[in-house]
Amino acid sequence: MGTWSIGHWIVVLIVVLLLFGTKRLRNLGSDLGAALKGFKQGLAESQEPAKLEADPKPATQAEAEKEPAQKA
Repeated sequence: MGTWSIGHWIVVLIVVLLLFGTKRLRNLGSDLGAALKGFKQGLAESQEPAKLEADPKPATQAEAEKEPAQKA
């Protein structure tokens, strides 16, 4: 009674297929796969060192005020 044989698992599978249908289970499987793939990519990105790029020519307040006046 404590162990599940292959016959028990087949009955459970049939009941699940009857309740949800194959199309719904297929969509659920693909959604789960996409979520796991995104999770793995997020983990890989978080482990990479962050690339910080400095602005080669930082603008001062006076330069920022001159630019719109020159374009007009």
